[in-house]
Amino acid sequence: MISKDTLFALSLFPYLGFLWFLTKSGKTPRLALIGFYLLLVFVMVTIPAGIYAQTHYHRSLANVDWLHGSAEFFLTLANIFVALGFRQAVLSKQRQLHQSQHRGDGHSR
Repeated sequence: MISKDTLFALSLFPYLGFLWFLTKSGKTPRLALIGFYLLLVFVMVTIPAGIYAQTHYHRSLANVDWLHGSAEFFLTLANIFVALGFRQAVLSKQRQLHQSQHRGDGHSR
């Protein structure tokens, strides 16, 4: 059976591919793209935080509240950026549709 650490490490490759495609497409809302990259920051913070929790407190990261909460802050921040980015894109599209309906052929739809 594959270890959770190996599975975690291997999961980074598909995610990096996902980021590459999102970036290359140029269609992802900027704030959302920043949020997806911030998820990597969360991962980079969580790994050393987990090691520190294990070596200093002899506990898993989930059992050291202040450290776990600090790491989870980056996940929350990433989620906020993703949500705001897509919200901004939806609102922008709605405005475009609304404007095109009112200046198009003179008929309201």
